[in-house]
Amino acid sequence: MNKTYQIQTVRTEKEMADALSVRRAVFIEEQQVPEELEIDEHDAASSGTIHFVAYDGQTPVGASRLRPYAPGVGKIERVAVQKTERGTGLGRLIMQAMEEVAREQNYETLKLNAQTHAQRFYEKLGYEPHGDVFDEAGIEHIAMVKKLK
Repeated sequence: MNKTYQIQTVRTEKEMADALSVRRAVFIEEQQVPEELEIDEHDAASSGTIHFVAYDGQTPVGASRLRPYAPGVGKIERVAVQKTERGTGLGRLIMQAMEEVAREQNYETLKLNAQTHAQRFYEKLGYEPHGDVFDEAGIEHIAMVKKLK
């Protein structure tokens, strides 16, 4: 069964609430990340962060954000896919949508901190691990980087 997802940048308060609802379900409820670590200053409307939300029909099923990190460098964060949609290719589609926007924003490099269980997923998309595994919110992560140009 091939689903058609709609992935878009967040433009309205409702879309932002939808994106946050997915992040809450995945990170706060499922992975037990404290809310004060999950929802941060980069979620503020004034932060320059671009948020993404994915829908299956009217249902929000995926979310992520892309924020300025350094000149020419964007940081991908909070990539979340609802449990029901994992394994469908939605995560890859969200990443492709973010990379497209990152290119439009003239980012040359993208950086992310992957949960170690997701490292292979990002490697398949061309991200390379950098440095050592570290702990964030009680979950092992590894920094990864991809050149866009």
